[in-house]
Amino acid sequence: MRGKEAAGVKVIGITGGVGAGKSAVLKYLAEKPGVRVVEADEVGHLLMEPGTEGFRRIREHFGEGVIREDGTLDRAAVAKIVFSDEKELAWQSGLMHPAVKQWIREAIEEERTKGNCRLFVVEAALLIENGFGEVVDEMWYIYAREEVRRKRLSVSRGYTPEKIDRIMSSQLSENEFRKHCDFVIDNSDSLENSYRQIRQKLEAYTWRE
Repeated sequence: MRGKEAAGVKVIGITGGVGAGKSAVLKYLAEKPGVRVVEADEVGHLLMEPGTEGFRRIREHFGEGVIREDGTLDRAAVAKIVFSDEKELAWQSGLMHPAVKQWIREAIEEERTKGNCRLFVVEAALLIENGFGEVVDEMWYIYAREEVRRKRLSVSRGYTPEKIDRIMSSQLSENEFRKHCDFVIDNSDSLENSYRQIRQKLEAYTWRE
C-alpha cells in the first residue's frame, strides 16, 4: 500500500504508453457501480477556465496572445510556447501539476465523506513522473506490445511513423512502467481479455459485479 487508503475508498492510478488503450479500460471501469474515474488532463482544463487562478496566472505570464476573442484560453497557443521552450514548460508544469494533484486529493476526500464511491480511478500520462504514488494506493500499468500500439496510432489517429517514434521516445520505457506499477493489464489483444484481467483484480478486492 503506497499511502493511507481513504476509508471505504480505494484509489487506483492508471498509466501507460501512448496507444496502449487506456481509454477503453477507463470506460469499462467508469461503468461499474461505485467507481469514479478522473482524468488528469480534464482536471487541468477545468483549472484553466476563465475565472480560475490558473487562468489568471497563465494570462499574466504569457500575455493576451494566448487569450481567444471569446475570453477563453487558447490552449494551442500555450502549447506552442511551452513545447518550444523548456523554461516555459517548466513554469507551466510547476503551476498546473500541483494544482491538479490538489484538486484530485480534494475530490477523493469528498468521495470519502459522501460514502458512495468504492473505487476512485485517476488516469494521468505522467502519473509516475508527477509523483502520484503519494496520492494513490496502487498503480496499474496498461501495457500493449509495441507493434500493436504503433498500428493503433497509425489507424485510429493517423500518426506517421516519425510522429509515433517521437512520442514513444519521450515516454517512460516498459521497464520503468513495470518497476513503478503494482499491477499490469496486458491490453495487446481483445478487450474482453483485458476486461477479464480487470475483473480478476477487482475480485481480489472482494468486489463482485
